[in-house]
Amino acid sequence: MLIDTHSHLYAKDFDEDRKEEIALCLAKGVHQILLPNIDLESIEGMHNLVKSSPDVFFPMMGLHPCSVEESTYKNTLAKMKELLFEKEKAPYKYIAVGEIGIDLYWDVSTLEIQKEAFATQIEWAKELNLPIVIHARSSFDEIFEVLNQHNDASLSGVFHCFTGGQKEVEKILSYGNFLMGIGGVVTFKNSGLAETIINYDLSNFILETDAPYLAPIPFRGKRNQSSYLPLIADKLSDIFEVSVDEIAKITTANAQKLFKIR
Repeated sequence: MLIDTHSHLYAKDFDEDRKEEIALCLAKGVHQILLPNIDLESIEGMHNLVKSSPDVFFPMMGLHPCSVEESTYKNTLAKMKELLFEKEKAPYKYIAVGEIGIDLYWDVSTLEIQKEAFATQIEWAKELNLPIVIHARSSFDEIFEVLNQHNDASLSGVFHCFTGGQKEVEKILSYGNFLMGIGGVVTFKNSGLAETIINYDLSNFILETDAPYLAPIPFRGKRNQSSYLPLIADKLSDIFEVSVDEIAKITTANAQKLFKIR
């Protein structure tokens, strides 16, 4: 069994063929799909997916850094906190606080409020004993700056869509309870990611697609799908020179432990 630990299958990109995609996932051995939230608008679609197949889909709650806006982020965080903390208002049990973090690829002007939102949501996760799912794009140093202030033994999580090098891996591992999410980038010829992760144990990684983004080879540039997850498992099988079954066994166990799912 494979677990896609990061998929936006609720996105409008799948409105035309979502049912078919879900069936294809199950046919290809992707039996569980974890759904990170982005903003207030994405909540309903995410909840609907969980309602349709609660044994397949597992929701998270968080504010994506690209959705952190000066005029709205405090009110948005307040509404998300209600869902996370007030159980009578929450229609589902959230397995993580995410997708949260810092993104300096699209907008550097919001760095300070991104950091504030990130830190706030980290503290939620610690209080609720939930892992965090970190979005880090062009922002490893800034992410580490915040984590250095807030990390302790109660905090765990994953650096989703990991694209760093050895320096970043070593820093992440130093925090003690963090994994790295490996997706389609590992199949890109010049990404350098394969050369980095080969130096570390498989116990440090989980699989993801980030659908509909970052499709693996041979679908690069097209819509990504959770049903492409076996292509990432195949690539890790080549890198680590173990069977695909072994990749599935280890990464699934890693995901189940981190997110406390069966």
